Amino acid sequence: MSPGAGGAISAHGLGGAKDLPIPSELAIAGAVAALVVSFTVLAVAWREPRYDAATSGRPAPAWLDRLVSSQASTVAARVLGMAFFLYVGAAAVFGKDSLINPFLGTFYVLLWVGLVPASLVFGEFFKAVSPARTIAMLFARISGVPGGQGLYAYPARLGYWPAAAGLFAFVWLELVYPGSTDLGPVRLWVAAYLGIMLIGSAVWGTTFLARADPFEVYSSLVAKLSVWGRRDGVLVIRSPLANLDTLVARPGLVAVVGILLGSTAFDSFRESTPWLQLVQSMSASRVLPDTLALVCFSAGVALVLTLATMATGVTSETPRRALPDLFAHSVVPIIVGYIVAHYLTYFFEYGQQTLIQLSDPFSRGDDYLGTADLQINYWLSMHPTFLAVTKVVAVALGHVVGVVAAHDRAIKLLPRRHQLTGQLPLLVAMVGFTVGGLYLLFAA
Repeated sequence: MSPGAGGAISAHGLGGAKDLPIPSELAIAGAVAALVVSFTVLAVAWREPRYDAATSGRPAPAWLDRLVSSQASTVAARVLGMAFFLYVGAAAVFGKDSLINPFLGTFYVLLWVGLVPASLVFGEFFKAVSPARTIAMLFARISGVPGGQGLYAYPARLGYWPAAAGLFAFVWLELVYPGSTDLGPVRLWVAAYLGIMLIGSAVWGTTFLARADPFEVYSSLVAKLSVWGRRDGVLVIRSPLANLDTLVARPGLVAVVGILLGSTAFDSFRESTPWLQLVQSMSASRVLPDTLALVCFSAGVALVLTLATMATGVTSETPRRALPDLFAHSVVPIIVGYIVAHYLTYFFEYGQQTLIQLSDPFSRGDDYLGTADLQINYWLSMHPTFLAVTKVVAVALGHVVGVVAAHDRAIKLLPRRHQLTGQLPLLVAMVGFTVGGLYLLFAA
């Protein structure tokens, strides 16, 4: 990988309008129409809630449940995850401080972006291979602490707030910090992350990891759109929408989805011509304006979701302040849609590049994995129309699934007279997300 190619790790945008050879107005109008039509059809044909975590899904084949639930499978996943972590960690510690070090590609490409397809296909993928969780479980076993327990019970009021802080720290490092592709700062970030996770798990048990580990929380959210779930400890197969409905609303969930969606939008916005001209005219350093913009994008998404969900009537059983977290699950499909649209080419091409680099972790000409001689396939970049359609469809489909999820939840929670009118503010918000997201997709 040449230095020029490696630079795409820190400037991995969509490639701008040249990637999308279809009229932006047509794409935006089509996506908005899909949302409005979907809502209209739902209003007529979907008048009773259809999803119930206690009954949804059918049991997976018994042999499959035994396989994935077995101690051997659990240990194998943890051993593979830990071995890969140590292998990449060796590259981080002993490899060269350059863009061809596979540690950077693994961190930004395989981990951050690759979590999405892995979690969609396998379910809670990161939880199964997490090195932090593996180390915490080993320490607990050595010290004789019962599995998963800590010194104290994890405070329910903290919810996902620690994960939101960790996610913001990651996207700030990736999108704002000038040295995001320097080995030292990234190593320091990972060391701090591991230290916090291990201390937290010692104090609050593995519940801390499920609520505070930014990568585990991210993976588990996306896994709700997979077909795999559990009911009373039994592996079940559910539709993605039924699985999404099982997401438990906890404090901080709105902040998590706000950061995930807002940071993806900011990633497109930060390389737009108007923003570049503005920050260049303001100061020599982009850190402060980019940080403020990242905060505004993330907080803006969370604020819009909060206002849109609270602008309705409520029952005595459901306080108004609880609605944002209860409806936040409907943003998860939108996040996945934008991740696909924004990172598809990046993941496909630089994921291959990282796989090639992993064979030579110390940049000495080694070929440990037998991948050093592979060539990058640029098929997606060579088919811009297919790429454009895929990206627009991903955004539109994410919003449509979000509308369906929100509709079913509204029928379940809201008073009958507000079940449709109460959804209109959220529909308007989703239309705004669609228009804004596709505009940034074309204008980046």
